[in-house]
Amino acid sequence: MLLVFPALSFPLKYGPKQADINMSSLSTRRVLLGITGGIAAYKSAELTRLFVKAGAEVRVVMTAAATEFITPLTLQALSGNRVHTELLDADAEAGMGHIELARWPDLILVAPASADFMARLATGQAGDILSTLILASKAPVAIAPAMNQAMWSNPATQTNLDVLRARNMLVFGPASGEQACGDTGPGRMLEPQQLIELSASIFESGLLAGLRITITAGPTQEAIDPVRFISNGSSGKMAYALATEAAAAGALVTLISGPVALQTPDRVQCIDVISADEMLAASLQRIENCDIFIGVAAVADYRPERIAEQKIKKSADSMLLTLVKNPDIVSTIANLPGRPFTVGFAAETDRIEDFGLEKLQRKNLDLLFANDARATLGSDDITATSLWANGREVLGPANKRVVARQMLELIRKRFDANDA
Repeated sequence: MLLVFPALSFPLKYGPKQADINMSSLSTRRVLLGITGGIAAYKSAELTRLFVKAGAEVRVVMTAAATEFITPLTLQALSGNRVHTELLDADAEAGMGHIELARWPDLILVAPASADFMARLATGQAGDILSTLILASKAPVAIAPAMNQAMWSNPATQTNLDVLRARNMLVFGPASGEQACGDTGPGRMLEPQQLIELSASIFESGLLAGLRITITAGPTQEAIDPVRFISNGSSGKMAYALATEAAAAGALVTLISGPVALQTPDRVQCIDVISADEMLAASLQRIENCDIFIGVAAVADYRPERIAEQKIKKSADSMLLTLVKNPDIVSTIANLPGRPFTVGFAAETDRIEDFGLEKLQRKNLDLLFANDARATLGSDDITATSLWANGREVLGPANKRVVARQMLELIRKRFDANDA
């Protein structure tokens, strides 16, 4: 069964979910944009720009004919990613670029889709990288037809269209109007803004869709000499769990991480730092593009006043090390003019809630999560007491991924209340 709309048609399962499309549903989505040979390929540049603006990650695949109308360099500059044009790519893993790409996207959109490409797609051909990866991918596929009105009306094209619809491919358009050849009628590719809105309608909006979140993670290391440092004990697991869940909820996540033995979560930008000064500098650089700042890192409170240029030799029975206070990163962020919604963490060993409330007020935070450091350090589980100006709530005990989701739900609730 098909839902039919003016100038386009969808299988029922992929129909628009609401009258006003929420563009934030494209945030963090992976869109593979296929471009085939046709004059409408010039619109693909604007389409790529709009996808990136909506927060999607875009990779472009072009047929040989498409490169005659628009250059791969243009699409590379707009998408920020290398453009793929070859089926067998020696630079890709094992030379199987189409298999790597086939596993990557949340949506494949072919715009423009020429009559020739639709015919090859309908017959299951795999003679180029674009048709091959569509056969190899389990992602939903949408096509935006673009061709002369006579080609569109030809029974062969309509038969191919019926075949593609029967395979649950989405058909965006075409529109009707004046064409590049001088004819007037159906066959024009939909405008980029229309294609963006139709693509957005496929996805549900996540809890944090479109929000820009910066999270600090792990310990910092403060050098004593070239081979020694002082640090705090932190695995980074809580921050990485938050980053993972925030990205899954549609947020654009930047993770500023001290040294940890953890892999960067999927769809998260990670910035590696070592010292507290480096973490503060990285945080300040991203504040203008940040809606929510979550300071989870166990930042060393002090650093050596002077760093020895050479390794300090063991000679005397004792050594005096003068320490100076490190900057308080979350407090610095929370007291900036026009600051983001700021969340802190407090790992304590006693009087957990009392010390947590004191930090909440002293650091000018919007929300704070306090926990017992002895029970949490290195563990996969956590119990946390959330504190804000007029409330508290205990989360857990549970796995850090589970509690991370609960934390993010509360952060969103308090963010909305603060913004009202």
